[in-house]
Amino acid sequence: MDVYQEAVGYLTSQHVPAVVQTETEVMEEDVFQEEADSCPLSPLHPQSVDFPDTPTLSSPEEMLERRLMVLKCIVESEEVYLRELEALLMPMKALRASAGTSKPVLSSQQVQTVFYQVPEISDMHQSFFSGLKERLSAHCRSEPGPGEDGQMSYTGFELVVGDLFLKMVNQLGLYGGFIGNYEEAVQVVRKCTQSDPRFRTLAQSMMSNIGSDKTRTKYTFEALLYKPLDRVTKTTLVLLDLLKTTPETHQDFALLQEALRLSRSFLSGVNESSQSKRGVTLSHGMRRKLMRDGFVVDASEGERHMRHLFLYTDLLLCTRFKHATRGKQDQYRFGWFLPLAGLKLRWVVDQHRPPDAQLRLHTIRTKMHLLRQQLRQHAQGSKGLAFAARSRKKLEQVELMLLTHSPAYTLELHSPSGKSHTLLLSSLYELEEWREAIHKLTADNIETVPPDLLTLTSACVKLRMTQQPPLHSTNAVQDEMCLCGTLSVAVHSACGLQQPASVYVCVEVDGYEFYDKQATTHSSIHSLNPHWDQELQFQVDAAQELRLLCVSQADGKNDTVLGKTSVKLESKTLNERWRRQTLHLGQVDVTVSLKFSPHPLEPPSATAPLHPVFCVPIEIVTQQEGVMVPHVVRCCAEEVERRGLAEVGIYRISGSSSDINTLKSVFNSNLRDAVTRLRRAEVNVVSGVLKLYIRELPEPLIPADKFQSLARSLEIQDVDSRLVSLFSVLHSCPAPNRNTFLFILHHLQRVSERQDTNKMTLMNLATVFGPSLLRLPVAELGHIGSSTDMSVEVVLQVQVVFCYLQCNNLPEAQTSLPHDTDSEDETTHM
Repeated sequence: MDVYQEAVGYLTSQHVPAVVQTETEVMEEDVFQEEADSCPLSPLHPQSVDFPDTPTLSSPEEMLERRLMVLKCIVESEEVYLRELEALLMPMKALRASAGTSKPVLSSQQVQTVFYQVPEISDMHQSFFSGLKERLSAHCRSEPGPGEDGQMSYTGFELVVGDLFLKMVNQLGLYGGFIGNYEEAVQVVRKCTQSDPRFRTLAQSMMSNIGSDKTRTKYTFEALLYKPLDRVTKTTLVLLDLLKTTPETHQDFALLQEALRLSRSFLSGVNESSQSKRGVTLSHGMRRKLMRDGFVVDASEGERHMRHLFLYTDLLLCTRFKHATRGKQDQYRFGWFLPLAGLKLRWVVDQHRPPDAQLRLHTIRTKMHLLRQQLRQHAQGSKGLAFAARSRKKLEQVELMLLTHSPAYTLELHSPSGKSHTLLLSSLYELEEWREAIHKLTADNIETVPPDLLTLTSACVKLRMTQQPPLHSTNAVQDEMCLCGTLSVAVHSACGLQQPASVYVCVEVDGYEFYDKQATTHSSIHSLNPHWDQELQFQVDAAQELRLLCVSQADGKNDTVLGKTSVKLESKTLNERWRRQTLHLGQVDVTVSLKFSPHPLEPPSATAPLHPVFCVPIEIVTQQEGVMVPHVVRCCAEEVERRGLAEVGIYRISGSSSDINTLKSVFNSNLRDAVTRLRRAEVNVVSGVLKLYIRELPEPLIPADKFQSLARSLEIQDVDSRLVSLFSVLHSCPAPNRNTFLFILHHLQRVSERQDTNKMTLMNLATVFGPSLLRLPVAELGHIGSSTDMSVEVVLQVQVVFCYLQCNNLPEAQTSLPHDTDSEDETTHM
């Protein structure tokens, strides 16, 4: 029997309709009254207007006119439904707060049961409603004047909404959880209505403002709880009416057909009884429920395969998805399952792909880029719809191939029985969501009842919340709503850590995967308030979301995600000026700056561009890193200060030359890898890397043409006047040179503060660094003929640096570029 009719009969038998009230401002509603009564053309009404079965019977103009009427009624009906959900969710917060008191209205478990999946359903419909209303408003540019008929000045073919309906239908799985939980939720409401007068008062008089006149409608709790069940059964009617008014040549037609197919498949699954969900009782009186599902790459068999993963209350089920052929329903085949009790998880990242894998990814990305360009050209040209459909289908296939071969994050699952499986994911953010969901259930230590695998696998079609792999090419999002160009993210600092840690920030963007969509900062030194001031750049196409994760790195242990958040990317709020904001990632706050430069994108490169830092002019290094002081200088100095201040002869005693050269090579290719190795290197190797960097600069930090000016400053007898002259010369140097020089001076002063232990006085440090920080012009070196002249020159270099080091009020070094903003610093709560 149809789930709608089943629900009607079920509620009618329980006398659910509310009692009519006589209050003036209150209009009572029967449980099954149609919310679309105010809109006679609403496709949500069972007797909606009878459009022709085939769109060819009407002209495109007539169809588009009717289509607009249908869309307007959908918006009105969605608004009513959202208000009903809002009324249903209104007492949730108070009931949760009451659950923690000595006299709760409902227990925490009862609150979770009654409102199960309702907030998620509300969020899904709010997103759908906002998107649909915004697009309708954008295409309706004139309002009718008094006494005039409304004339809409838009081209109907330009109004594209199919992607919104497809996105909404892809989330109908949320209703699967609600429907499976509905009977239990109703039982809780009835039981508490009878036993608790406080809940009875609430359950029998819940209000909602309906319609433009804000008419107040009174509901019972059960009536509102039935609304989502009633709503989901009408999805197919909505899509049918909309499809009837959409010409076959419209861009929405194929998208609406797919949405209709998925809707029918979902409702068909709902109407089938699910013994695996209703009949299995676990320990502690719990029932097996689907908590999460999604597509991942399974590498357990030695090869990569796309699989649909289902997380139930007590087990993890991996299935092979089989697309439905014409006239048939989607199917799943059993792959493997693991009980959650005692399950251990471990994640790692594969940072180094073999050359053949890199070449394969580049080939796939290049093919994707070409197909994407063809589709864009088609949108501006006059090629046939068949060509566009073929190109889009090829793009989906190539993107699916990339989704299978690109993941670098490995999630290892180890069962107490000895069974192990390996999953691969492209996103650390998504991996952490899976890890959190699994860890929460494993912590409950629920006993696993052996499942009927055939029944459980068959039920996946009905229970699934995710309909298809996350392919960007199927979203059909309008280009003007997304970012295409260069997105720059400057990660400044973090605070709120509970204990000192070595931390890095991982940044991810969405969109087409023609380019790398993920980058990380280097790891900080152990600190409660880590700083990076590191700029990351992304080439993005159709990007809409930015994700950040703060990760703690520990030697010999798994990295731990301390917090995560996501930020919507909107072209109207991002431009080529930096926009600074503080993001809340749970207990950790991360300060970042964003800017965006729109431009056409080049085809993906076969290899990532290398930005060497050694033997490169400092102005080039600082420009490409977006800083004032190169990261290699800052990281080496921080590491020496962390564990080398007590080292006797630090900077005087050399480390292993081979280890120093190895670190030099890594700094030239991968900053994060270099910093990770730096943390483990012998401290004299770290100091040797800093000395080597300064020594190999093509131009010294104090430009050679300033040498004679500094030498003349040393001849000034008055100490204050001498310092004024020295700093006058320093301030005439380029900003990167000046700030890096000041940063090193401050660092050496801190080293000298421990001279009783490390034996490195200011003079000793000046002797080590003087010849590297200061050099004669090349032309003058040719005129030095004797070793005596050379020794005098070295003395001058040492004395200049020594004079700077003796200054007690050195100007502070600016380590990062000023990130100017259009407004004050923003704080974003996530």
